[in-house]
Amino acid sequence: MRLLFVADGRSPTARNWIQFWIARGDEVHLASTFPCDPIPHLASLEVVPVAFSGRGAAASSSPRVRDARLINLRQTIRHWLGPLTLPRDAKRLRALVERVQPDLVHALRIPYEGMLAANANLRVPLIVSVWGNDFTLHAPSTPLMRHHTHWTMLAADALHADCERDIKLARQWGLDASKPTLVTPGNGGIHTDIFFPPARPVEEPVIFNPRGFRAYVRNDALFQSIPLVLKEFPSAKFVCASMAGQAEALYWVGKLGIEKSVELLAPRPHAEMADVYRSAMILVSPSTHDGTPNTLLEGLACGCFPIAGDLESIREWITDGENGLLIDSGSPSALANAILQAIKDKDLRVKAAGLNREIIATRAEYARNMARADEFYQNAKRKT
Repeated sequence: MRLLFVADGRSPTARNWIQFWIARGDEVHLASTFPCDPIPHLASLEVVPVAFSGRGAAASSSPRVRDARLINLRQTIRHWLGPLTLPRDAKRLRALVERVQPDLVHALRIPYEGMLAANANLRVPLIVSVWGNDFTLHAPSTPLMRHHTHWTMLAADALHADCERDIKLARQWGLDASKPTLVTPGNGGIHTDIFFPPARPVEEPVIFNPRGFRAYVRNDALFQSIPLVLKEFPSAKFVCASMAGQAEALYWVGKLGIEKSVELLAPRPHAEMADVYRSAMILVSPSTHDGTPNTLLEGLACGCFPIAGDLESIREWITDGENGLLIDSGSPSALANAILQAIKDKDLRVKAAGLNREIIATRAEYARNMARADEFYQNAKRKT
């Protein structure tokens, strides 16, 4: 196939998905909404900025959020003003599609990649992926975001989501019931040759937060939970991804006097994160909006005991008290109590690890899911 992806080319999630089709031998083109490093063996790469995405974005920068206050402000500005750029930016994408003549266009996320493709009025099949909080956080934020989310669902010929909840929500936002759908992890799934459990279960109370700073992750509650945990387990260690040198993290660590118990990691290559997961007993994901976080699945694959926000999408993977614990993400005491329960209850951790290995093998393994994605692509072509 000749495929054109509209995606944030910096994103590990997008790159993991795109690399499958390149490795398979398809002709793959990328319209990246941010400047990015090229993916090896792409047929072409063109930057098509949308909603101010081309301003101040370093080519090799990670898409993870750096400071919660700044990202909240930037997100608000983009919600109100970003949709106004769509008609202009859609012309560039339409010209690219006419030049490349792809069999399929796949937009990896609704805001703003799917919106961009929908506004381009393409004459080829359009697949749209839903990521985590597209419907629950972004879509209802402003009148224009509501309008363009609805328009994107009307324009989509097929929909890929990382949870069943978003298939239901897509129907409510305008996706016709006859359109093909696929539910797989957003990045295609877990490479189990990279993300696998340690040889022996971790016995030290190491708690890992892989989420970085995101507008919908309650890192404030996590930091405030740490002193409560340290009262019972002074040896507990908290490791936080992509927070080294970040002002908000340094503020909480200094304010709470927990410098000796917290390690703030610098961003590192995705594959290297597997060793960090394997060194942790517990993974925490205190989010208020989510689909299926790839970091959650990676943690399950590496044997971490998961503690996550009690959300409908997360309940598709975690049964509270069986293979993890679900909490009110905004409550430091609830998070601390869950961490303490997990540290104390080895039988629960062992039981969860076995259940989670089976979940990853049957529902989240990369090769199996990408084979389903291939069938989905062929079905989307036939339907149109």
